[in-house]
Amino acid sequence: MTTVPSAAAMARGENAAAPGSFPVVAIVSSAGGLTATSRVLAGLPSGLHAAIIVLQHISPGHRSLLTEILARCTPLPVVTAREGALLAPGSVVVAPPGHHLLVTKERRIALIPSGPVPPPRPSADLLLTSLALVFGPAVVAVVLSGNGNDGATGATAVHHFGGLVIATDAATSNHFSMPAACISRDDIVDHVLSLDQVAPMLLALVA
Repeated sequence: MTTVPSAAAMARGENAAAPGSFPVVAIVSSAGGLTATSRVLAGLPSGLHAAIIVLQHISPGHRSLLTEILARCTPLPVVTAREGALLAPGSVVVAPPGHHLLVTKERRIALIPSGPVPPPRPSADLLLTSLALVFGPAVVAVVLSGNGNDGATGATAVHHFGGLVIATDAATSNHFSMPAACISRDDIVDHVLSLDQVAPMLLALVA
């Protein structure tokens, strides 16, 4: 495992992408992800000094209630991602169905139509790679329950650009394929945690 910067170091601005920057936490999942994401968000307080992006695989034609459901689990404001919206700390942005979500160098949301057929969409790999390029060491990638290996390549990018990667363990992942795909990559994961340990770890990193 790689060495994780201490919470104190992050609070002092060490390992940040630039002066005045804020951490960005990307929570990605697939099957079983709704329950897992809800439990993580339930452990985070209002006023959190981090921007949070939630991405879960959803069929493009599906009417998603993910934003509404997650809003009932957390005191943080939860909104569906909008094209061109500026990322800011203290809120949760949810990737909509039928689009990949990326972040531009101006830290704005870019939504790209995903099309009707696989690969998985929205793509965790695309989101995490764009965050790694824009935010560098200020990214925390959290890979929760899901089938397949989407997210492993993006998590590798986060690792290579100095960010942190968290994956849930086999015992508390309803579907372990997505976390396992990250864990199997050569020491890119900084923490393998039980689901209930994820929120406390995020608080320690960004408080």
